[in-house]
Amino acid sequence: MRRLKATISYDGTGFSGYQVQPGERTVQLEVEKVLAVMHKGAAVKVVASGRTDAKVHATGQVIHFDTTLAIPCEKYQKALNVQLPRDIRVLAIEEVDADFHARYIVSGKRYRYIWNCEVIQSPFRRFYTVETNGVKPDIEKMRQAAAHIIGTHDFSCFCAANTSVVDKVRTVKSLELTWHGEELHMTIEGNGFLYNMVRIIAGTLWEVGTGKKEPKNVLDIIYSKDRGKAGKTAPPQGLYLEKVYYET
Repeated sequence: MRRLKATISYDGTGFSGYQVQPGERTVQLEVEKVLAVMHKGAAVKVVASGRTDAKVHATGQVIHFDTTLAIPCEKYQKALNVQLPRDIRVLAIEEVDADFHARYIVSGKRYRYIWNCEVIQSPFRRFYTVETNGVKPDIEKMRQAAAHIIGTHDFSCFCAANTSVVDKVRTVKSLELTWHGEELHMTIEGNGFLYNMVRIIAGTLWEVGTGKKEPKNVLDIIYSKDRGKAGKTAPPQGLYLEKVYYET
């Protein structure tokens, strides 16, 4: 038995999220279906660094699974990509120690969120960015607000209410906002993120950038630990899981 670690990328548009759900098309389901074929009908459990929601994308999701096949990693990667649907690609595969766990030993993640601020919205970006109908936010105010988020805090205010997680203390290591042509990108890196945390932060910073909130309000929101005081949860199609870090 070998344990393999794979880095995968997927277009979340046609999925109901990463995790298997009854009657729904998911990333995990598609990968496990192909592995079952390769293992002559035997079920192969795939474990990811974490789940992503419907329509959320990934350019650097990490999974692991155990296999009885003695196929070299390079050929294993090719075999998966030949059989997987075109909206999932395996970027890399490597053999790892049996104690490697894609979820439990994660030391950090990086996400990217993208707003499309073109006056005339590109029809080719509608599933991969959030359209703003030409609205351009005040990026300097957003950066001022972002400075309050960096650090170690109880992020209850940026967590979906329906989570079962008790400990909501996380560390945000960096949070940057940059223009890429007419697109505004937010990149955020931390040791872990709560359910919907990145999208709620994006929604809150957008409200700062469009004048609905002031940068100083963000610090009060964090201290309040009140989800109701933060901004709306930003739409899913602008979010990308970009990189997963592991303890070395």
